[in-house]
Amino acid sequence: MNKIALVQYVSRASKQVGTPQKSIEFLTPLQTTLKEKDAHVYISCQLVHYLVLLGQTQEAKTLLQECEKEMEQLVSDVVINRQFYKTAAEYYKFEKLYPQYYHHALLFLSSVSMDELHPTEKQERAYELCMSALLGEGLYNFGELLMHPILDSLKQTKYEWLRSLLLFYNSGDLEGFDKVSKTGDFLSQALLVQSLDFLRQKLCLMTLVEVVFKRSKEERGRLAFGAIEKECRVPIEQVEYLVMKALSLGLIKGSMDQVDQVVEISWVQPRVLGKDQIKLISSRMKQWSERVATTAVDLEKEQAFQTVFAQ
Repeated sequence: MNKIALVQYVSRASKQVGTPQKSIEFLTPLQTTLKEKDAHVYISCQLVHYLVLLGQTQEAKTLLQECEKEMEQLVSDVVINRQFYKTAAEYYKFEKLYPQYYHHALLFLSSVSMDELHPTEKQERAYELCMSALLGEGLYNFGELLMHPILDSLKQTKYEWLRSLLLFYNSGDLEGFDKVSKTGDFLSQALLVQSLDFLRQKLCLMTLVEVVFKRSKEERGRLAFGAIEKECRVPIEQVEYLVMKALSLGLIKGSMDQVDQVVEISWVQPRVLGKDQIKLISSRMKQWSERVATTAVDLEKEQAFQTVFAQ
């Protein structure tokens, strides 16, 4: 019998034997005898699932790491990838490791069709992805999530405000954030309320990135503290700290002149762009093309003038 089909049948059966502990006892004999790596990874992921349910996180972590090592030796397979990413996301969710959850949950979604997910599951996964995006340290680009159809499952639901909040972060909309953060929906989320200072700092950093992104290369050359103060809505004495934080996180590259109170930015972190941001780049490319054409005409005129003058 095909070993992948076998472990799929056995995994389904394990859900009906009773408690998570009994499920582990049911699966372990097969897991220890399977030699095929792909089938072994699949059933090991099922064991991780039950270990997480029992709160045995250290055992789950060890087994998950073993699965990851085995997957590196396998030819990419949608079925195995889907099972691994789903299980890994479940583990990181339990441990409240938001960046890791965000990463693996998106990888899981890339290996399934939206038609395969029940509407309720879509909403739950969209909600969890939004929360992890907001609360995850080091996550400063939500473009990949914002473009994913999973987010549309929050429309016309009680969590539509969460989708809007993510859009405000992506565009650096401070007013939008202030408006949402005062609503009962936001205040009912204890994790967000407890992390309000972190969320505001994160928004300021993402606003700074957006401010830099919107400016041309020439305008980035000398970005005044006053402009950052105005657009990021931070006191002038905190602008230096904000820029240093962005530099240390690798969101931007450049240098800062504290005496003249200007920032020279040479690079901004690449991001997955939304439609409005792509339109901005398209407009900027058009302007660049026009300048190049004008320069070429001027050079041709100069060359013609020099030719005539030489004669």
